[in-house]
Amino acid sequence: MSDLHVIFGTGPVARATLDALVRRDVRVRMVNRSGQFPGGDAPAGVEVLAGDARDEQFARHAAAGASVVYQCLNPEYHEWIEVFPALQNGVLAAAEAHGALLVSMENVYGYGRPDGAPLTEQSPLNAHTRKGRLRNAMAEQLRLAQQEGRVRVATGRASDYYGPGGGMASPMGDLVFPAVLSGGTARLYGSPDRLHSYTFIPDIGEGLAVLGTDPRAVGRIWHLPNDPAPQTSRQMVETAFRLAGTRGRIAGTPTWIFRLLGLRDRTIREVVEMAYEFETDFVVDSTAIATELGVTATPIDEAIERTLASYR
Repeated sequence: MSDLHVIFGTGPVARATLDALVRRDVRVRMVNRSGQFPGGDAPAGVEVLAGDARDEQFARHAAAGASVVYQCLNPEYHEWIEVFPALQNGVLAAAEAHGALLVSMENVYGYGRPDGAPLTEQSPLNAHTRKGRLRNAMAEQLRLAQQEGRVRVATGRASDYYGPGGGMASPMGDLVFPAVLSGGTARLYGSPDRLHSYTFIPDIGEGLAVLGTDPRAVGRIWHLPNDPAPQTSRQMVETAFRLAGTRGRIAGTPTWIFRLLGLRDRTIREVVEMAYEFETDFVVDSTAIATELGVTATPIDEAIERTLASYR
């Protein structure tokens, strides 16, 4: 087994995973379509390989020599149904070909509505959305591959993420932090006054790195670290205004507005079916990874300060 870890993807989660692995002195190769590292040069010693992971032959080549493979690819929202399964097929083929551990980055769409209870790794998979059902089908593919002895898998599931690099893909991203810094109107999905677990992007990277380096993680699904005392979206943005030293407004965005905007924007159109996450309390419990693997969430104040710094 080599010490090479191959990350498929170079988005914010993949880069956070890279940072966590570099801190562990692990050799890393990254894979994306362009072969370019976002924002400039890759860290010293990190190779970025160009190619399409949907091409299984290429994916196997990209993972040559790997002991661990990370699936951090995330297609455009409107391309999920058509593109996502093929991306996972490629990464799975790569891990299987080289006997590598597959660390799969997932989200919590597959559980469906929480119905008033915190989501745990044992919560039933009651997806009622297209994207949630797709997530469950992809998770079942990995479960069967592991059951058949074809590959070892460790899965990390994150709630809606925020943090450096979150951008427009984060509901606590580009619609919030620039407005906080300028003293404008921070716009949130759904109701600002519901509890919501947001997962800090660097904590996702740390969690995935632990799943890839701690043998105790193999063969299980883990919720990546969230603060054990979740706040409402409004509370988090109020904290951001306080830390930024600015004052502004906080506005929720009703579902009907997403429906209206979705008539012209296919990405926003895909947000509509996920609006249920922001219409009621949505709490994701991550006790297991904290107590069993020692991975805890960055305190919310610190995480927000680091996010503000990245937007500055």
